[in-house]
Amino acid sequence: MNVLDFLWQMIIIFAFVMYLMVLFFIIMDLFRDHGLSGWWKAVWIVCLFLFTYLAALAYLIFRGKGMAERNREAQKAAIDAQQAYIKQAAGTAGPAEQITQAQALLSSGAITQEEFDKLKAKALAS
Repeated sequence: MNVLDFLWQMIIIFAFVMYLMVLFFIIMDLFRDHGLSGWWKAVWIVCLFLFTYLAALAYLIFRGKGMAERNREAQKAAIDAQQAYIKQAAGTAGPAEQITQAQALLSSGAITQEEFDKLKAKALAS
């Protein structure tokens, strides 16, 4: 096998892997789209497997804009969910709540006035 055959095989493999990636994204988008009926989804999937590259290209041309919007919405929902989880897991309270908790600790005798002042200064600084 010479260098040109090897290069040609690499190009074919690259094109096939790219097609698989596009196919994966298209199928994900089909199932993410709630506005498209199940029959149309089935038609698209059958076309994707029968007419491979042509159907993938047609999908990207005709539904590419909506595909990008659905992807953007999914990313935003994932980021919002992550931020909500981080806030819930960290249990971050506002400065007023932190000072109230520190005041309760001071009243119960768990901390000294000096420790309370440090906690108050830290809460106000954040």
